[in-house]
Amino acid sequence: MQTEHVPPLPWRLEDIDFDAIDPELVRKNEDLVVLLCASSFIESGSDLYSSNLSLYFAGDEDVQKWLDAHWEVEELQHGRALKRYIAKVWPDFDWDASFARFFVEYAKTCKVENFEKTRALEMAARCVVETGTATLYRAINESTDEPILKQLTANIRSDEVRHYKHFYQYFKKYNAIEKNGRFAVLGALVRRVMEIKSEDSDIALRHVYAERNRCEAVDSPDFRIMSARVNGLVKRNLSADMCIKMLMKPLDLPRRLHDGIHKPLARITQHIFFR
Repeated sequence: MQTEHVPPLPWRLEDIDFDAIDPELVRKNEDLVVLLCASSFIESGSDLYSSNLSLYFAGDEDVQKWLDAHWEVEELQHGRALKRYIAKVWPDFDWDASFARFFVEYAKTCKVENFEKTRALEMAARCVVETGTATLYRAINESTDEPILKQLTANIRSDEVRHYKHFYQYFKKYNAIEKNGRFAVLGALVRRVMEIKSEDSDIALRHVYAERNRCEAVDSPDFRIMSARVNGLVKRNLSADMCIKMLMKPLDLPRRLHDGIHKPLARITQHIFFR
């Protein structure tokens, strides 16, 4: 029996010299480490989302094969890489225990019934997620001088941009069949933006904060102060133009209309993503 060929990864953990990390250079900015740790949680839980997404696209072998052999594998590598980085910077942080508690709560939000009602709109929603991660890792890259973290976040950002392109192509494929109007697509984009802010990142940050401070993972005033600082760190280094350009692409707006609303939408998007 022949085993199916597994495509090579764009980069490997072995390509990253984790022993060369300068922990003190990163540790002095604890908000950055909190952000990295929260990101590692979300990336490490991506297999649940991937399996649900693959189920949602049952019958489309092209989509399922790409999700299983590329997207999930690369996302999980992001999680492993960030986990190893955290271990070098915060060696006393119990990542496994904290992730386990995070995943119990996070899994409740990753259900097929929460997906968009049509395949095209779900792919549009996925474009939002990839936009958020691509701009996030670019912002982290801009906010640090630690060479290994710059290399790692550049690699992850490159993956996320490539993932966005795949989801966008699948959106176009299905929207050619479904013929969703711009308002329907805009609705899917807005819903996913709000979910990212209210669920994914908030859950992850709460559990990192709880483990770090030996407290319950609840929405406390002290947690909100820390969360605001973390989001401020991203916002200061965020490429709003890149973010809005990627978000607007599924709307396929006429150039004149696109240019007219680009700047105000960039300001609104920056506020919503990282307020």
